[in-house]
Amino acid sequence: MPPKFLFLGVGNRDRGDDGVGPLLAEKLLKNKVLKELGVDILPHSGEGASLMDLWEGTEKTVIVDSMKSGLSVGNIRRFDARVDRLSGGTFYYSSHLFSLAEAVEMARQLDRLPSSLIVYGIEGGAYSFGAGLSSKVAKALPGLAKTICREFTDA
Repeated sequence: MPPKFLFLGVGNRDRGDDGVGPLLAEKLLKNKVLKELGVDILPHSGEGASLMDLWEGTEKTVIVDSMKSGLSVGNIRRFDARVDRLSGGTFYYSSHLFSLAEAVEMARQLDRLPSSLIVYGIEGGAYSFGAGLSSKVAKALPGLAKTICREFTDA
């Protein structure tokens, strides 16, 4: 049986700002309120087909991923994926694999979106292998963690 609430921190910890999702998942695993609510918290690579399997049947899924949209580094944008279309160029995974944006659009076509699917994109700037988070993304992380907690406590 799928969890009622799911948080997915998408990205690759070894690629600079792309690691923001998994780092946030690690931080949220320590949150007592989310634990009491039964939120299933997982880091994830972002491979689309498995994302669809994970969120299927959930009441609410919240995803955080880095994005490249032209905003200033560290800016955060919220998408209600049941309403908003995600640009494939904004949430990029790989030229050979199925991205978050493609997974959302495929799930929409197949009627496999969860009841609520919220995606937070945080604008990244540094994606080098072996790099840590840029200072602007790291600075935005605590506020984003609070926002994610509110997504579930207000559900």
